[in-house]
Amino acid sequence: MSDGNVIMKETKGITMDIKYPEIEVQLTGNDGNAFSIMGAVSKALRKGGATKEEIELYMTESMSGDYNNLLRVAMRWVNVN
Repeated sequence: MSDGNVIMKETKGITMDIKYPEIEVQLTGNDGNAFSIMGAVSKALRKGGATKEEIELYMTESMSGDYNNLLRVAMRWVNVN
């Protein structure tokens, strides 16, 4: 669903805003290592024009919990496939 400029994504009954819906990151079929995921998302953010500060915020949020938190954060920041 879309709400103005913000893309709303519904996953298992939970709706979340995606900060950079135009940036897509393919996580399936790739290395599921946490550092690999953070690297793929931060690289996509950089290529998509995110500022250094925004990327640092993404990294901080990603590392603030467990592996499931890392995946949730990635899905809040970019369009994950």
